[in-house]
Amino acid sequence: MTQTSSTAEPTLSHLDESGQVRMVDVSNKTSTMRCAIAQGVVRMSKQAYVLLSAHENGKGEVLNTARVAGILAAKRCAELIPLCHSLPLSFAGVEFSLDDANHTITIKATCRTDHKTGVEMEAMTACSVAALTIYDMCKAADKGIILEQIKLSFKSGGKSGEWHAN
Repeated sequence: MTQTSSTAEPTLSHLDESGQVRMVDVSNKTSTMRCAIAQGVVRMSKQAYVLLSAHENGKGEVLNTARVAGILAAKRCAELIPLCHSLPLSFAGVEFSLDDANHTITIKATCRTDHKTGVEMEAMTACSVAALTIYDMCKAADKGIILEQIKLSFKSGGKSGEWHAN
């Protein structure tokens, strides 16, 4: 992992000096353009993958439903993660790449804002909920679907600057 800015010693920002949980105070921070990209992989059986990619799933068009679910999740992140700030998102998007040989769907969720704190949690939440939606819509064909490698792959903006996963 590479970080191109801050060299400060890592801390757990949601704990105060006595170890008690707290919401981070961002009132003195400057609003800047911020972006975060998260990705994850959904791995399923060949049978489920064929049904998904042929748009024959009984619950409707799987990937468009997962896209909308991911975007809605990004917009409601602060309601799901207790100490997240409510952010005005300027963009939330979810894209999919299908790998026919491995029966996987790679999810890429991107969020942007011009605010005082980052959108990493919104992107991660969008990716996770999109993956869960794919699972929900395909579980009748394969209850052994695996959600894996959900991670932050990029963030920019704010004091810590730009960060890229290797």
